[in-house]
Amino acid sequence: MGGGVKAGYRFAEPGKCGREMFDVIESHRFGEVLQLKMGRVLQGQVLYWVAAYLVDGLLIDTGCRHTAQELVGVLAEQAPVRAVNTHYHEDHVGGNHLLQKNFAVELLAGPESVPLIAATHRLYPYQELVWGYPEPTQVGPVEGRIATAGFSFEIVSTPGHCPGHIVLLEQNCGWCFSGDLFASVKPRVARPEEDVGQIVASMQKLVAMTDDRLTLFTSLGQVVQGGREALGACIDYLVDLQEKAGRMAARGYTVPAIVQELYGGESPMAAMTDNQFSTDNLVRSALAAP
Repeated sequence: MGGGVKAGYRFAEPGKCGREMFDVIESHRFGEVLQLKMGRVLQGQVLYWVAAYLVDGLLIDTGCRHTAQELVGVLAEQAPVRAVNTHYHEDHVGGNHLLQKNFAVELLAGPESVPLIAATHRLYPYQELVWGYPEPTQVGPVEGRIATAGFSFEIVSTPGHCPGHIVLLEQNCGWCFSGDLFASVKPRVARPEEDVGQIVASMQKLVAMTDDRLTLFTSLGQVVQGGREALGACIDYLVDLQEKAGRMAARGYTVPAIVQELYGGESPMAAMTDNQFSTDNLVRSALAAP
């Protein structure tokens, strides 16, 4: 898989911190799948990539508020008919409002996500800087299947990263648009609401439903061929973490002590994200899993 790459840039006004920032969007083609990678650049560094995917008029996720105008510009000549949000987080629904306003896109999400996308959620300073507040939008519920002219996508409930999370699975092509279910084989951090037990169960469900052709199209922009193997490796890693952390806790180790023993200390991401992305959260969730 693969294809050509093109990039576009739009310069924004300096942020509150007085340093130059701009937003970037890149397009990459993988056969019939168009990937749109979006992010905010500060001092020459993309703070965090997030990806949306366009397939046969269907857009999967819409990125963040900061890059919404760029997304609309890129899609002007190939406007989607429908968009599905894999979950309610601000880096997946931020383009909803402008897409609906400019293209009358039908917006859809898993039933549990519908009221969450219509609500305003308090963001931490790092979230405001990196992604921005999304405009609350009304979306319709989607379950079962969603079809385009050439493809049929199964809507699979995959909670764990957050309530209401779904993935879109095209069995004939071996595609899985996995949202934030899978980020890496060995994740080191988690958000407070993430549930390791549910993540493992959701990954096991996908492994059982698919074969070795599976390709994961992730929200970070990674396109993982051998997706079933990657899911299996992540399951093994998380189950092993549960077992190791559980044995240590039974011997009287505190969570910080487990983090130190297994990971050599807390991830730098904790300090940058008000402890929202932390190894402490990952270990606590692993200990809470059945």
